[in-house]
Amino acid sequence: MSNNWSDFNDAEQQQSFDLIPKGTVAKVRMTVKPGGYDDPSQGWLGGYATQSFETGSIFLACEFVVLEGEYARRKLWSNIGLYSSKGPTWGNMGRTFVRAALNSARNVRPDDNTPQAAAARRIQGFHELDGLEFVARIDIEKDGRGEAKNVVKMAVEPGEPEYAPTMAGAGFIPNRTAAALVASPTSVPPVSPTAVSSAAAPVSAQRPAVSGKPVWAQ
Repeated sequence: MSNNWSDFNDAEQQQSFDLIPKGTVAKVRMTVKPGGYDDPSQGWLGGYATQSFETGSIFLACEFVVLEGEYARRKLWSNIGLYSSKGPTWGNMGRTFVRAALNSARNVRPDDNTPQAAAARRIQGFHELDGLEFVARIDIEKDGRGEAKNVVKMAVEPGEPEYAPTMAGAGFIPNRTAAALVASPTSVPPVSPTAVSSAAAPVSAQRPAVSGKPVWAQ
């Protein structure tokens, strides 16, 4: 039996940390890193929210893992705004992102206003966002030190040409023209927000899913 710290032949090889190209579309799993902040009046329970000691702003600190394709297992970090003392803009941007992510994860078109679609855009708590799998468009921005980093700011929703092939398991899609994607349409079944991709299972253990059928699917 080999010693892990004397024989390194079975250690994983180094991965490239070059930035993922801006505009790349990939299926991701979102994990919310608990910050311990609750506000029952807002429905922020379970300790999922984080409050900044510097600004007092409140957000969800999220990690995104690329599930398939060339960039599988790559991790990205972004915050979803909940509250800012500067005004409602940041919180509204956060709500817009969550709406799009739910549409993407639950296969609901953004213009669908049926009762079923409305139910799919409701959550009982932030625990339903923890482990959500959806299609994201990867961006690049500068961090506090001025260094470029990958972030997730937008979800790709049903009806967009990249959505179906990516959700169906095409891995990742570079920033391609819509015409090329429409030429090979693919249907995709609804996806449970707590579904775990077998291809990405080794990345990290997901918190136990809440038992029972989700409200939006009833």
